[in-house]
Amino acid sequence: MVTVDKLGLVWASISALCRDLTEEQWKTATECPGWTVQDQISHLVGTERMMGGRPASTHRAAESAHVHNPIGKMNEDHVDERRGRPGAEVLAEFDETVAERLLQLRRSTAEDFAVPAQTPTGPGTIADFLHIRVMDNWVHEQDVRRALGRPGHLAGPVAEHSIDRFLAGLPMIVGKRAKAPQGASLRLVLTGPVHRDVTVVVGDRAQIATEPVASPTATVRMGSGTYVTVTTGRQPGQPYLAGGRINVAGDAALGAAFVAGMNIMI
Repeated sequence: MVTVDKLGLVWASISALCRDLTEEQWKTATECPGWTVQDQISHLVGTERMMGGRPASTHRAAESAHVHNPIGKMNEDHVDERRGRPGAEVLAEFDETVAERLLQLRRSTAEDFAVPAQTPTGPGTIADFLHIRVMDNWVHEQDVRRALGRPGHLAGPVAEHSIDRFLAGLPMIVGKRAKAPQGASLRLVLTGPVHRDVTVVVGDRAQIATEPVASPTATVRMGSGTYVTVTTGRQPGQPYLAGGRINVAGDAALGAAFVAGMNIMI
């Protein structure tokens, strides 16, 4: 499935999730500091308007303790601009914005997607940025679902796409944060709904193994939903490790160091 189709899927899922929310539910706090359910959708609206070429907003939010970098400041401006509106109005703007974006993207050419762009992870192309947008939209959908107690959309092409993006960061976590020594290996098993089995081996540098490793130094197991919650920094991993939602076999110290360093979101 191509990236644009995945964007269509996640946008439709977000719209359906929010369709019947009460104003109280719109104002429910989420795990993102300072952000409500409505703020999550406002963030998506602001980013997609920007990506679609709409004029930049002139609104500027007041300084907030949860804003730590220029990207966060821009996001907060988008969010704060819509805080005084009813949630249903923000959803209507979301629906209008993503419908316009899908039409725009489906009319785009290969040359359009190859245009250079500065993405949240560094220089790339419009295609690279859209690949990130699938993940970002899905992560914020999951933020809303957890806040409202409405789990869902934890499997399928969008969930797999997003989780696979996160898994690409495993060598950094194992090698730099967990400080696994040369010769060590760490196997991560996601037990579902998205199933993955990935091992990082440490040689001159840490890298994902291309062949099975018979006896990994440490094996870490968790559900893919738990993995997403921790690797996106919504909750620390240590309580999940202590409570049994994350399990470590083999080198307990290496496994615990990996769990402590799992957050890769800016």
